[in-house]
Amino acid sequence: MISNSPAPRLILASSSPYRRSLLERLGLPFEVMSPDIDEAPMADELPQATALRLACEKAAAIAARAPGSIVIGSDQVATLDGEQIGKPGNHARALAQLQNMRGREVLFHTALCVWDARASALTSPAQVDTILTRVTFRHLSDAELDAYLRIEQPYDCAGSAKNEGLGIALLARIDSCDPTALTGLPMIALSGMLRKASVRFFGL
Repeated sequence: MISNSPAPRLILASSSPYRRSLLERLGLPFEVMSPDIDEAPMADELPQATALRLACEKAAAIAARAPGSIVIGSDQVATLDGEQIGKPGNHARALAQLQNMRGREVLFHTALCVWDARASALTSPAQVDTILTRVTFRHLSDAELDAYLRIEQPYDCAGSAKNEGLGIALLARIDSCDPTALTGLPMIALSGMLRKASVRFFGL
């Protein structure tokens, strides 16, 4: 891309307040649009493949509605012993998730797609990556888990714990190359992709 061109329209293809908060760290102007896609996994689809497919579908859906923009799509799939862990939706299911995960390692597959709708027909519009985060949960009592859920109510979070909040007290260990991946948007990978798309940082 030409470095002297005007700043591109940057769009976050997500309705997640967590991803929006992370993207705000870069100090770049951006818009938020909901892609409204079917997020159900396909039969026999590996978790990392599900996350990557959905991240790309989200970005592509918004890029089709906003020509000439750069669209950020992301998705996360959590697994325990190879089985996907969804968003609990309510207290009872969240408590069951935490009871099942205590003292164990949960894998979080966070996929990222930066879709450059300015790309020519000869150039692939998408940059993609998948970040693996290994999370070990503490072995806490039912009373502690119940009390945590009533305080933070993380019913819209896969794994039923907000690591950026009080949920960090449920965790014994986090292993990842990108500390923001667990929250839902890998900012280290994203910054590199935006640079490749000629997005400028630091007001320059």
